[in-house]
Amino acid sequence: MAEPDSRSQRPPLPERSCTYVVSRPVYSQLAWEQQHERRLQERRTLRERLAKGCSCSRKRALHALKTLLPILEWLPKYRVKEWLLSDVISGVSTGLVATLQGMAYALLAAVPVGYGLYSAFFPILTYFIFGTSRHISVGPFPVVSLMVGSVVLNMAPDEHFISNGTTLNTTMIDSAARDKARVVIASTLTLLVGIIQLILGGLQIGFIVRYLADPLIGGFTTAAAFQVLVSQLKIILNVPTKNYNGILSIIYTLVEIFQNVGGTNIADFIAGLLTIIICMVVKELNDRFKHKIPIPIPIEVIVTVIATAISYGTNLEKNYNAGIVKSIPRGFLPPLLPPVNLFSEMMTASFSIAVVAYAIAVSVGKVYATKHDYAIDGNQEFIAFGISNIFSGFFSCFVATTALSRTAVQESTGGKTQIAGILSAVIVLVAIVALGKLLEPLQKSVLAGVVIANLKGMFMQVCDVPCLWRQNKIDAVIWVFTCLASIILGLDLGLLAGLMFALLTVILRVQFPSWSSLGSFPNTDIYKSTKIYKNGEESEGVKIVRFPSPIFYGNIDGLKKSIKSTVGFDAIQVYNKRLKALRKIQKLIKKGQLRATKNGIISDAGSSNNAFEPDEDIEDPEELDIPTKEIEIQVDWNSDLPVKVNVPKVPIHSLVLDCGAVSFLDIVGVKSLRMIVKEFQRIDVTVYFSSLQDHVIQKLEQCGFFDDNIRKDIFFLTVHDAVLYILNQVKSQEVQDSILETISLMQDCKDPLELMEAELTEEELDVQDEAMRRLAF
Repeated sequence: MAEPDSRSQRPPLPERSCTYVVSRPVYSQLAWEQQHERRLQERRTLRERLAKGCSCSRKRALHALKTLLPILEWLPKYRVKEWLLSDVISGVSTGLVATLQGMAYALLAAVPVGYGLYSAFFPILTYFIFGTSRHISVGPFPVVSLMVGSVVLNMAPDEHFISNGTTLNTTMIDSAARDKARVVIASTLTLLVGIIQLILGGLQIGFIVRYLADPLIGGFTTAAAFQVLVSQLKIILNVPTKNYNGILSIIYTLVEIFQNVGGTNIADFIAGLLTIIICMVVKELNDRFKHKIPIPIPIEVIVTVIATAISYGTNLEKNYNAGIVKSIPRGFLPPLLPPVNLFSEMMTASFSIAVVAYAIAVSVGKVYATKHDYAIDGNQEFIAFGISNIFSGFFSCFVATTALSRTAVQESTGGKTQIAGILSAVIVLVAIVALGKLLEPLQKSVLAGVVIANLKGMFMQVCDVPCLWRQNKIDAVIWVFTCLASIILGLDLGLLAGLMFALLTVILRVQFPSWSSLGSFPNTDIYKSTKIYKNGEESEGVKIVRFPSPIFYGNIDGLKKSIKSTVGFDAIQVYNKRLKALRKIQKLIKKGQLRATKNGIISDAGSSNNAFEPDEDIEDPEELDIPTKEIEIQVDWNSDLPVKVNVPKVPIHSLVLDCGAVSFLDIVGVKSLRMIVKEFQRIDVTVYFSSLQDHVIQKLEQCGFFDDNIRKDIFFLTVHDAVLYILNQVKSQEVQDSILETISLMQDCKDPLELMEAELTEEELDVQDEAMRRLAF
């Protein structure tokens, strides 16, 4: 019998017992590069890159083919015995839901309901070949359908189809001509959206969807759900209203609905209300007992069948003037080329629809890809939906993406691959060919109720706002702003406004980052914010600033402000005041009112200097390149100065900029850093840099940052390296000052033996020995 591994029985070590000790020299960037040679970066010319990119081999050709046609990758690996039954069950369930949702969402797209069946069928055929998601159900989605309907209603309003026989009291609309024109507009828009998606996918810019953050999408889809609700409310009530578009259109629609609410059709209202209640209750039961129910109850199908039977049996259209579907074309219409001359009128809206449709599909696809441990290709999804919409545009369809509820049905009923999607298309095909006539008595209010019942998930996103507010207030503001903008301005302008606002928040956060002043912690090499942690200690005369952002033209003022706030003074003002003070001191010395020693130290000190008066005449800092220590008269600016000389004190000798979070620099940032270094050098404060990434240092080299005064020995690998170097330099300088002071005392002392007889510490004896050695020479 094997003995158990003793390592598995060891108790976990307490956290405090895990320590490490490292003994290494202090590394500046210069010292590091002298000991560790850089790898030579291979730089290829554009011609070489193009030659490599255009080169072809059998392996690369096969990879490219499988990337463009993912079906060649997954279909040969299909496990018939394991997956086929699950895909069949899933395909039938999803197909039933897709049939009804296609008809319902056609109302949102402002086209006859029969064309919704086409939109639930044709896109699947091409996505089956080109798509990479195994679980999304391709077809209409309420948000996208509503955006399509907005364009359709704007380009083909009812007013354009008023019949010639209209009298003063009645307005007759040529509905056949109107519906035909709207179908043409919707299919043209679908073709253009597909072209845009195909171009974006071909250019490999699927990353564009990353700018549609989750809070933005959440606010936008919630606003879209509200728009859908209002648009379907007039169908449930069956009251006449105008079709409004643009800014405040939803307000105008609501006002007109309430003005005409007295003309509500009771039969349509009751049918729609019952549909909403029944569908929502059963869907809630499906969610609650999904682990016990192998297949969700297809409540939309059940309600539709019952409602159709009731409408047919009681002749609701004739007896109660109910609004019914009436005519659903059987079979397929011949393919037609949409009029491309309409492209110019719908270009802006089509781009918004293309991006939103793609973003919804990819976000849903990623959720299920992560759940089932596979990956989807974002750029290929752009291509797949582009080809699907181009293909669908020739068959009188409106824009396709994916619907959350259908996808959930396809996945929850056991769908494994795109086979489930193609089988759901077969069910829709049966409806198109054989069932269209049977659904003609169905009330439109029932379809509107199905639409509203499927909006629950999007409305529930409102509950995310309090949580967002607690986690990140900016994200919560983005959500609310996008939602309100989309409701007030319309979906296209609202999405654009939300995107601009979200980008603005990013710019502001980069422009005004939360800098911090760092302190060290005893017996560690850890440096943290002194505002957050109590035990942080600042070394005397040293300030450390962490700037957690790229340094570029937009935030350089923020960097300067953070430095000024940390050190407590403005380097330019200090320098200007010192220059003025030196000129005043020179005048006082010439007048004999002050004396100076041979070392240039001002005597006759007066009151202490603590004031920091504003500088009324700040000179151009570019003209002030002479450090104050190189001026003829030497002054200890932090000591007490004569009463007539007022200069702010500088309590530090070193400033460390922790640049570990600086991911890039632009030329303005490089120039500004040079200026900061020079400004502090002029007042005898040395600026050090730590933790810079190698590519940032290379950028400094390319931009000519280094010269005789700014060398790489002020750059250190870590903050701790910089601080240890500074403390060592300070200690060395103190020793040198003590030696010079001892030499001066020896020269001024009449009897040097008196100094030799004094009791001194070991360090003082070393200083005295060094002073005597120098005097001897």
